[in-house]
Amino acid sequence: MGIPPRLVAILLATCVPLTADAHEIFVSNEQDNTVSVVDIEKKAVVHTIRVGSRPRGLAVSRDGTKLFLCASDNNAIQEFDARTYEHIHDFEDIDDPEQLALASDGRRLYTANEDSAAITAIDVQSRKVIGRVEVGVEPEGIAVSPDGKTVVATSETSNMVHFIDAEKLELFANVLVGARPRHAEFSADGTKLWVSSEIAGSVAVIDVASRSIDRTITFDVPGITKNLITPVGIRLTKDGTKAFVALGTANRVAVVDARSGEVEKYILVGIRVWHLELTPDDRMLITTNGGSNDVTLIDVSRLSAVKSIQVGRYPWGAAARPDRQGAQMQGSDSIQ
Repeated sequence: MGIPPRLVAILLATCVPLTADAHEIFVSNEQDNTVSVVDIEKKAVVHTIRVGSRPRGLAVSRDGTKLFLCASDNNAIQEFDARTYEHIHDFEDIDDPEQLALASDGRRLYTANEDSAAITAIDVQSRKVIGRVEVGVEPEGIAVSPDGKTVVATSETSNMVHFIDAEKLELFANVLVGARPRHAEFSADGTKLWVSSEIAGSVAVIDVASRSIDRTITFDVPGITKNLITPVGIRLTKDGTKAFVALGTANRVAVVDARSGEVEKYILVGIRVWHLELTPDDRMLITTNGGSNDVTLIDVSRLSAVKSIQVGRYPWGAAARPDRQGAQMQGSDSIQ
């Protein structure tokens, strides 16, 4: 017997708001040793998690159940329940972890070890380190391709992007970029890699197949001197049309046409904007503003700042989780 059309309409109307924009963003506060949980719908901090020393990079599992965090001064990666915020486990003896990248299948976690010039690969289920790869000096940025086959790391002092075979855990290519590369971000289709260079004030767009630089994007913010334009965080929309770049001490986010590389707009945010995160539906962008101890919410459709929210001291990284009910509705398609 089928479900009456009227009941179907009621069920659909009930479900829609759950996945529309009710997301949570986890923000690491480097000087407070906390993570602020920001509810995007309420536009407010709804919880504060006590974490290890000098929290920096974060990652959330695809199904929204796990939060991983770099506790840099503890030489550890911490695991939390992303729904209850309970501390679950510490991956210890991970030398100075900076940023994290979680493979799309959720089985491997990668981190850049700045002090030891290496990256570490961890099996999430067994909670075992499965390998280390030596890279350039002071690696910070790290990313894993959508298909999980390639890991990249950026080395600040070597001014390089390192390409690593994820299965073999072997370095197979290096690409020279601008001075002090800080962050790497794959496009949703995995064909392009965007890398920010803080001191050079630029972003390199690398063709992944040929490992050659397609274009270099520079920025010109009216009234701001070049030395204050220090790109760090990058986020790309899933449809491949927009790229957002945090310009550090310029206190702006650059909106870039991801296809042409043209800068479309600069959005004023808080002081020393460092990293960025998009909600899973790409409707809202959040910025971490380390100098003003707040985050800025940006409406992606309008390309305008909506609200600034006070968090802890020196917010550094951000990672999104879909709302709890929305994550549950994904069912068997979710991968831990």
